[in-house]
Amino acid sequence: MRRLTEADRRAWEAYRRTTDPLDRVRRDRGAPPPPDAAPVPAPAPTSVPTFRMGERAKTAPPRHDLAPALPDALKAAPVAMDMKAFHRLKAGKLKPDAKLDLHGLTLDRAHPRLVDFILRNHARGNRLLLVVTGKGKRRDEGGPIPTPFGVLRHQVPQWLRMPPLGPLVLQVAQAHRSHGGEGAYYVYLRRGR
Repeated sequence: MRRLTEADRRAWEAYRRTTDPLDRVRRDRGAPPPPDAAPVPAPAPTSVPTFRMGERAKTAPPRHDLAPALPDALKAAPVAMDMKAFHRLKAGKLKPDAKLDLHGLTLDRAHPRLVDFILRNHARGNRLLLVVTGKGKRRDEGGPIPTPFGVLRHQVPQWLRMPPLGPLVLQVAQAHRSHGGEGAYYVYLRRGR
């Protein structure tokens, strides 16, 4: 390890005089904490479940990609529309009144188009709409922050639950493969008032 020269020490002292310490009470690292500060207790050790070789893990590892979880969440959502019509919808036997294709759009361009599309069709009295988001492309470059797979595919169902669209939407379901499958959603609107 290299030792500091006298010039290095003078440069460090000049720098140190121009800065404000984070803790004005303790000017150097060697000073003890103020007497009124209570000692911070060490965190309690967490218990780790026992695991034997050859045994399967009891929980699934955390997933960075939300794509597989999203259709499950839509399937678990309660059916708010007529059950017979819902089954026909899921079988791809109902024809959508209108279609919106959001392929290739960014989030800031897709959201206003979706809002306008839903509001216009609700005003016209259309009930069943098809919103195509695409399945998405894998763009995760292996960095520390994972990139979601199919950003529009994840965001559109959330937008459909939030105002101003939430009160107009009765049901959202993944489209039948004849209408786009995993890359599209059926949006069933409430009746106009």
